[in-house]
This record gives sequence, structure tokens and C-alpha cells, in this order.
Amino acid sequence: MNPMFRNTILVALAAIFAAAPWALDEFSLNLVTRMLIFGIAAMGVDLLVGFAGLVPLGHAAFLGLGAYAAGILTDMGLESAFVVWPLAIMVGALGAAIIGGLSLRSSGLYFIMITLAFAQMIYYVFQSLRAYGGDDGFALTRNTFAGLIDPYDSRAFYFLTLAITLVIFLLLLRVVASPFGVALRAARDNEARLAAVGLPAFGYRLVAFILSGALCAFAGVLLANLTGYITPGYGSWPQSGELLMMVLLGTAGTIWGGLLGAAIFVALSEVLSEVSDHWMFYLGLLIVLRVLLAGGETTKLLKRLDPRRRADG
Repeated sequence: MNPMFRNTILVALAAIFAAAPWALDEFSLNLVTRMLIFGIAAMGVDLLVGFAGLVPLGHAAFLGLGAYAAGILTDMGLESAFVVWPLAIMVGALGAAIIGGLSLRSSGLYFIMITLAFAQMIYYVFQSLRAYGGDDGFALTRNTFAGLIDPYDSRAFYFLTLAITLVIFLLLLRVVASPFGVALRAARDNEARLAAVGLPAFGYRLVAFILSGALCAFAGVLLANLTGYITPGYGSWPQSGELLMMVLLGTAGTIWGGLLGAAIFVALSEVLSEVSDHWMFYLGLLIVLRVLLAGGETTKLLKRLDPRRRADG
């Protein structure tokens, strides 16, 4: 994408997000907050897709882990966000470390299927939690902030989410520009050459996988607090597919593309659902058109699904 066009989009998005609390009603403001939350998760997925050359189909599992961890901890009597949120993120990171440590030993389509299998196992665990509503899920009392922020004030929660999103965005930009980011892209482009200079591709990919899972878990915590309700659907495979669609709707390998794609996806879902009962068909059609127009980006993505590519170096 042309840098000038990209910067124009980013400035426009920043202006829209900054003006949102004064221009929108509560429902619309919550919708924009959802865009930011899913933007955090999509940026985490983009770290794998765009920079590590990995295509996960199970990252909603970490979204669900973060949400359920926050809900269960809150139900146990821990109400402070300063305690619950870091613990929930750690649960997501631990889950990502275990799943990543196993799934990263494969590649291509095998990697996709293994991540999907782990996500489905976690999804069924959520369903089996009868004490927490089983299939129906359970309500969450929003976490508190020691009186600094009213958790039920939509505008305050929006600005908190906006600040968190901005910090994560800037940190990810630093990460991908750091020597770690350079090595991660080198592992994506030619693993054999990276190994020849003594750098383990597996280690870099695992760290990226853990960071990506932690970001999705953080998004799950925020989403649970926004909606006040947690269901197994947070960790379902369609939710994982939607996260990938958000990355493709934006531009993979840019970080900001995750934010843009999430905003487009959430907005289109809301608008099209008001227009037609068959809104998912039209949304799917728009996504297909976007992927076809992406051209070279899609070709690169397909090449990453070929397990022979890693073996050939």
C-alpha cells in the first residue's frame, strides 16, 4: 500500500476514534469499542501471519481463555482489574506456550489443523463448565479500577480501551522493527539460512506465538468486561476464522492492518445484519473480493501453507 495513502487512513482512523465519544450514542460507542478490542486480537494474529509466516486457525481459544479466566477469577472474589487482568493474560500466555510448543513442530496445513484441534478441545472444555453456565455461558461483574474509572461508564471504558490499543500498537511496531522482528521475518522467508547463522527459528516463532496468544487473551478480558457476559462461543473456530478475516481485510504484515481490518469487519457485520437476514453471505462475498484484489499478498499466504517450503529452505 502507498505510504501516503496508508498514513491518510491512519490519521482518519485516529480522528474518528478520538471524536467518537462525543459524536455517538452509547450503543454506537460500544460498537467502536468492540472494533478496538478485536483490533488488539487481530494485531496479535497479524504478528504470526504477516511476520512469522504462520497461519493459525485456533487463536480464538486464547480469546476465550482470557475471558473465562477473568470471569472465574472475578467469581472467586477478585474484582480489581489490576489483579484479574494480568492473571488472565498470563493464563492466555501459558496456554499459548503449551499449544505453540507442540504445534510449531509442524508447518503449513498441518500447523493449521493442529491449532484448530487444540482450539476445539479448549472450546469443549468451556462447554463442560456447568458451574459457569455450560453452553449458555455466564454473566460477569465488571472489574473495578480502585475508584479511578467507573467500569460501567461507556465513555471511560472506551478511552481506557483506546489507550490500551494505542500502547499495544506502538509496542508491536517496536517489536517488529527490533532484531527479534528481523529474525522472525528471516525465519519466515528462509529458515535454513537463519539456522546457518546459529539462530533457532523455533524459539523466535514460539515467543511470537506466546505474545500473540497473550494479546488475544487481553482482548478476551476486555470483551468480557464490555459485554458483561462470557460464552463458549468466544473460543469457537468461527471466531478464529473471523480474526484471520480481519487480518486479510486489512493488510497482513503491517500491524496497523489488523486494526483497520477489525474496524471494517465489525462495521460491515453490524451494517449488513441490519439490511438483510443473509448478511453473512454478503460479508463473505466482500471478503472474497478483497482477497482476490490482494493479489500478491494472497499468493504469499498460500505459499506459507506448503510444508515443503520449509524443508527446501
